[in-house]
Amino acid sequence: MPSPKELQLGAVLGEGFFGRVYMGDDPIRGAVAVKVLVKESGESDAEWLARREAVLNEGENLTRAEHENIVRVFHVHRNAAGDPMLVMEFCSGGSLQGKYEAGPLPLFEVKRIARDACFGLAVLHARGMLHRDIKPGNMLLDKRGRTKLGDFGLATDALILGYASQKGYADHVAKEVFDGKGTSVRSDIWALGMTLYRLAHGHQWYVSNGPPSSLVPRGKFAQRLKWLPHIPNEWRRLIRKAMNDDPQHRFQSAEELQNALASAPAPDWTCAVAPDRITWERDEGTRRYEVEWALNGRPPAWVAFSVNVSSGARRKLRSGTSVHDLAVLLRARG
Repeated sequence: MPSPKELQLGAVLGEGFFGRVYMGDDPIRGAVAVKVLVKESGESDAEWLARREAVLNEGENLTRAEHENIVRVFHVHRNAAGDPMLVMEFCSGGSLQGKYEAGPLPLFEVKRIARDACFGLAVLHARGMLHRDIKPGNMLLDKRGRTKLGDFGLATDALILGYASQKGYADHVAKEVFDGKGTSVRSDIWALGMTLYRLAHGHQWYVSNGPPSSLVPRGKFAQRLKWLPHIPNEWRRLIRKAMNDDPQHRFQSAEELQNALASAPAPDWTCAVAPDRITWERDEGTRRYEVEWALNGRPPAWVAFSVNVSSGARRKLRSGTSVHDLAVLLRARG
C-alpha cells in the first residue's frame, strides 16, 4: 500500500495505546487526521508484527465502514518505517473525554450521543466488525455536533487484557472478557453502557465507585453502581441491563438498546459535582431552579431555590436531608 506523497503531517492532536494522531493536510480531502500505529512497550516483536499486519490487512474493511456516525477511514498505508498509517476524517469537535472530565452531561445530551453511537455501532456489527474500545475518548464530535465512533477495529482479543491495566481500558472490559470468553457484540454493548454511565455522572462521581478492573471480575458491578439523584429509574434500568454480567441478559444488539433509549426521559438539569457539594440548575421560562446538596454535613443536607431570571430574586422552595426526597424533587422538576 503506497504512501500518498502529497500527504503532509502537522501538529500532534493526541496519542494513546494505538499510536499518535496528527493533523494532516491531504490534497484531495483537505484537513484529515492521521493515526500512526507504533509498537507499545510490553508488546513483543511477534505481537507487534502480527498486529501491524492485521491492521494493514483490515484496511479495506475499515474504509468500507461508511456512516455519518463512524469516523471515516479514507485509506491505510505504511510509512517509511513500515508502520501502519490510517488517514481519517478530521472531527473538529474533538472527543468526549474533555466533556466527561468536566462533569456530568445533561441527560438530553447523553441521549443524543447514545442514539448516534447506537447507529454507528449497528453498522459496524452488521459488517461483522467489533469495536472493542468504546469509551468517551473514542467518541468524537464533527462540526455539526454529531457523535462518531473512532478507533474501531484496532483492538484484538489478544491485546485487550494485555494493555488494559496500563492504559485504562479495563474500565470498559465486560466480565466475560475477564473470564477469558472473548469479545462479542454484547461486550461492545457492555462498554457502551459503561460509557453512558460515565457521561451522565462525570469523572469526579465515576471514580467514587472504585476501580472497575478489580470490581467487575467479582460480579454484580452494575448492581453496585452509585447514581446521582437526578438520574431517572428508566436510565438506571437501561444501563444496568446493558452491563449485566450475563451477556444473554443484556441488550442483544445496538438496535435493541436504541429502542430502549427512545422512551427514556431526558431532563435538562445542568449538574456540577465537587468534592464537597453537588449543584443542579435548570431554566423554565422566566424562572431558574437551583438545588444545592452539601456533602460535608452529617447527614448531607440539600436546599432548593426558585430564582427570578429578570430580577435575580431568590426564593427558598424546600430543604431536607433525605436523598429519596431530593431525587423526587429533581425528577418532578426535570
